[in-house]
Amino acid sequence: MDHVSLYELNILIRNALLATLEQSYWVVAEIAEMRVHHNGHCFMELVEKEGQQIKAKTRATIWASSYVAISYRFSNVTGQHLKPGMKILFNASIQYHELYGLSLLIRDIDAQYTIGERARKRQEIIDRLIADGVFDMNREIPMPLVPQRIAVISSESAAGYGDFMNQLNQNEYGYQLDVTLFPALMQGEKAEISIVDSLLRINSKISAFDLVVVIRGGGATLDLECFDGYELGSHIAQFPIPVITGIGHERDETIADMVANKKLKTPTAVAVFLIETISDFEGRLDEHFSSISDILNDAINETSQLLDLYSNRLFRKGQYLLHTGQLQLERFINLTNAGWKNSLKTHEVMLEKTKRTLCHESLKTLELQAKMMNQLERQLNSVNPENILRRGFSITTINGKNINALSEIPVGAEIMTITELHDLTSKVINSKKRKQ
Repeated sequence: MDHVSLYELNILIRNALLATLEQSYWVVAEIAEMRVHHNGHCFMELVEKEGQQIKAKTRATIWASSYVAISYRFSNVTGQHLKPGMKILFNASIQYHELYGLSLLIRDIDAQYTIGERARKRQEIIDRLIADGVFDMNREIPMPLVPQRIAVISSESAAGYGDFMNQLNQNEYGYQLDVTLFPALMQGEKAEISIVDSLLRINSKISAFDLVVVIRGGGATLDLECFDGYELGSHIAQFPIPVITGIGHERDETIADMVANKKLKTPTAVAVFLIETISDFEGRLDEHFSSISDILNDAINETSQLLDLYSNRLFRKGQYLLHTGQLQLERFINLTNAGWKNSLKTHEVMLEKTKRTLCHESLKTLELQAKMMNQLERQLNSVNPENILRRGFSITTINGKNINALSEIPVGAEIMTITELHDLTSKVINSKKRKQ
C-alpha cells in the first residue's frame, strides 16, 4: 500500500490551500483570547458563536512589525484597545504550517466596523432595559426635598471624589451633610462588577440613605465603557432611591446616565446640585413661615380694631348715663329748692332708683363688653398656630399649598406636616376623597 509521511501530507495540504484560496479575506470574528508576547507579537484565539455556543474557532497572529500600527489606529478611532470579547472585522491570509497547523495572519483591522458593533451592542442593551420595563424606573422616583444622607460610590483616591467633598464641606450656607463612601473601581474590566457590588451593599441598609451618587473624575472615553454595561444599567434603573451620576464627561452620555434619576456633568456639579436643593427648600420654608406670620398679624390687627371699637362704645355709654344722672340730679335740686319738704322723700326714691339704674346699666354694659372681649380673645387664641399645634393638631401642605385647598391628592406625593415639635415629611400611599 502506498503511503506518505505526516510531514508530506501537511506539505500537500499547505500547497493545496495556497493553490486554491485567495491571497487574503475579510473576516468577522470575536476575540476569545489575546496576549501580546514580550517580543511584540500578538497571538489571538478567534471564535464565532451562535448564542453562547461556539461554532468555529481558529488561531491568529499579528506580527510585531504590524501590531503597533494596527493597534494604534484601532484605539485612536474607537477610543478603546483590542481585547477579548470584542467583535472585529479583519483582513487575513490563511497559513498552514506543517508543524503548527492552520492559523490566520492578520494584516489589518477595520476600526469603523467595531465602532458600529459597539453602538449596536449599546443599543441592544438600551432596548433590553426598555423591554424589561425598567429603563425609566429610577427617573420616576421623586427627589427628596432635603437630601442629607448621601451614599457615594467612587474611588477613595479619585480627584473627583475630593472635589465633591470639598464643594460640600465648604458650602456658603454651612449645611452639614452625612456622606458615606462605598469604594469601588471606576474603570477597567472589573469596574462594573465593583460598582454593582457597592449598590447591593447600599441596598442592604437602604433606610439609612436619601439618595446615591456615582461620581468619578475625567478621563479617556475608553474609561467609560464600564458604565455602558447591562448589569450596572439594570441595577441603577431599579434602585429604590434616586441615583445621581457625575461621571466627568460633558460630551458622552453613558447608559448609566440615561437610567439614573439625574445626570450631571462633574462631581462638583453634583455637590452644587445637592446644596442648591437644600437651599431652595429652606427658601420655600421661610416663605411659608412668613405667610403664617402675615396671617397672624392681620388677625391681631383686626381684633385690636374691634377692641378699640367696643371700648369707645362703652365709654360713650358711660358718658351718656353719667350725663343723664347729672340732669336728674339738677332737676331734683331744683325741685328741692321749690318745695323740698313735700317732695324730699319722693326725689330720694327717684335718686336711689336712678342710682341703681345707673349702676345696673353700667355693670350690665361692662359685663357684656367683657364677655365680648373674652370671646374675641378666645377666637384670637384659637387661630394662633402655636396653640393649634400644642393641642395636637398639625399643619399639612403639599408643595407649599394647604392640603384642604387641593381637589385631588395624588398617590406618591410627598407632604410636609408641621407639629409642635417636629417637621415631618411623608408619602401618600392611598388617597380617597370623602363625600360632602
